Amino acid sequence: MSKPHIRVVAAEIERDGRFLITQRRPQATMPLMWEFPGGRVEGDETDPQALRRELEEKLHIRVEVGDQMLLVSHEYADYTIDLAVYRASTADIINPVAVHDFRWVLPEEFDQYTFPGADAETVEQLLRS
Repeated sequence: MSKPHIRVVAAEIERDGRFLITQRRPQATMPLMWEFPGGRVEGDETDPQALRRELEEKLHIRVEVGDQMLLVSHEYADYTIDLAVYRASTADIINPVAVHDFRWVLPEEFDQYTFPGADAETVEQLLRS
């Protein structure tokens, strides 16, 4: 039996050479790991619609969604994540209401944070480009 595929979107938001990452809540799946902000695509949403909704819900920010940068498919024990990463921007102040914490990090600092498998692959690809 094949594993379910879950479509997830994430934003690469950069300011002054630093990238926004968020930390999962202690009660979440893969607790306290770091990731690019985003979440699940629901129902008939497009990727940009889902990304705008997720960032509004989790960080209370409005984002401009740009081009898709990469697509990573990562297999976990019970499911496969199809993660689409989009360039995005915001002028809003971050208000982390549905994440544990957030940071603006330089690319060379990514190795100081623990990312889930799909996000770790994304970080590796972004560092190579």
